[in-house]
Amino acid sequence: MRNLVLFVAILAVAACSKQQPQQPANQAEPAAQAGPVKGVDRSHKGQAAPNAAFDDPDGGKISLADFKGTPVLVNLWASWCAPCVKELPTLDRLAAMHRDDGRLGVVAISQDSGPEASVKAFLAKLKIKDLGAYHDPKMNLSASLGPETVLPTSILFDAQGREVWRYVGDLDWSSPAAAKLVSEAGAPAKG
Repeated sequence: MRNLVLFVAILAVAACSKQQPQQPANQAEPAAQAGPVKGVDRSHKGQAAPNAAFDDPDGGKISLADFKGTPVLVNLWASWCAPCVKELPTLDRLAAMHRDDGRLGVVAISQDSGPEASVKAFLAKLKIKDLGAYHDPKMNLSASLGPETVLPTSILFDAQGREVWRYVGDLDWSSPAAAKLVSEAGAPAKG
């Protein structure tokens, strides 16, 4: 497992440092391309969210199953990844917009290996107020999502915890194109 986590970390560093051409948010990833391409990937649609545990903002353990009943946008990021940092403010605005409506959870999970306090300090420095300091220092979640997971990657799960799509690369989450993508999660399940 340790080798898999190391392999995923190496892929994440390599992919994050590449400059890729902008692809419209509503355009699917070309099937013939080798490796991750910036844009929407629907190849995992319908798969259940992994059970991997990560740290919640209070330092406890949590998994994506804890969000079941509400659609959730999961974003995997790291402080050393420039495209990740670039999109954090727009993710924060999306989280603020849905803070009290129960229609969408926005969970940005740091893949940094440092202590949780450094993730909190980094978010505070950027004036990120509505994204909690979720942290996966051992990259359990990204490892369970598959070796093609690079940073940044955002994954939309519906209220039943099934994957709708992945978006590889940074995106302006306050844009109309992003709103259209997020709307694909549908309404939350009635409890």
